[in-house]
Amino acid sequence: MTSAGFDKIAGILFDKDGTLLRYDESWGPVNREAARIAAAGDADLEPQLLFSGGMDPVSGHTRPDSLLAAGNAAEIAAGFVSAGSPVEVGELTRLLDDLFIRSAEFSVPVTDLAALFSRLKARGLKLGVASSDNEEAIRQTAIRFGFIECLDFIAGYDSGHGVKPEPGMVLGFCSAVGLEPSAVAMVGDNNHDMHMGRNAGVGLKVAVLTGTGSRETLSAASDICLDDITLLESLLSRTAERL
Repeated sequence: MTSAGFDKIAGILFDKDGTLLRYDESWGPVNREAARIAAAGDADLEPQLLFSGGMDPVSGHTRPDSLLAAGNAAEIAAGFVSAGSPVEVGELTRLLDDLFIRSAEFSVPVTDLAALFSRLKARGLKLGVASSDNEEAIRQTAIRFGFIECLDFIAGYDSGHGVKPEPGMVLGFCSAVGLEPSAVAMVGDNNHDMHMGRNAGVGLKVAVLTGTGSRETLSAASDICLDDITLLESLLSRTAERL
């Protein structure tokens, strides 16, 4: 593992699910509830919807870069309708957004997020979260885990910056905090995050393995692959010692 590239980083933009939160523990139950809502009382349809979205209804494993792993509420709703949900896309999007906001109550953090973000902030870093979830769900997660005050930027799919893997969320972060993309590290658990970072021209694309991706699926698109976000601090410290 190398700390090369961190010496130019002045801001870190984090994905939320699978990056700050452990994906399977946090989203397995939520995905099942999403399929239940979309099935509208048809119990036989629920597992079919889960499978179409990329989640094995038996094991609970979600495929890397699948609809449920990387999609936003509108994309998931459209996918569920294409797979047989009788609920209208717009209404299902609203229902899923409401569910995802409530899901913050059941999320499992990768680490003590309040402590981690406080330490990163103390280093002088600009910090943001960019997620395919809606903005209010991100905000509720940050409030629940005590790091909302450390954030300089929050963007969801509904915040007006476009959706992943488009570069808009990264560019919005850069504009908000006064940094060039080359001074930003994008940290995420799937290729949507890595491709968004690439499309925006970030200085460093950091993949983590607490989500749906693996070293194999993430290696081509990332600059470095970490077990989890707690290892960021050791890389930053090594960089500081070199300078």
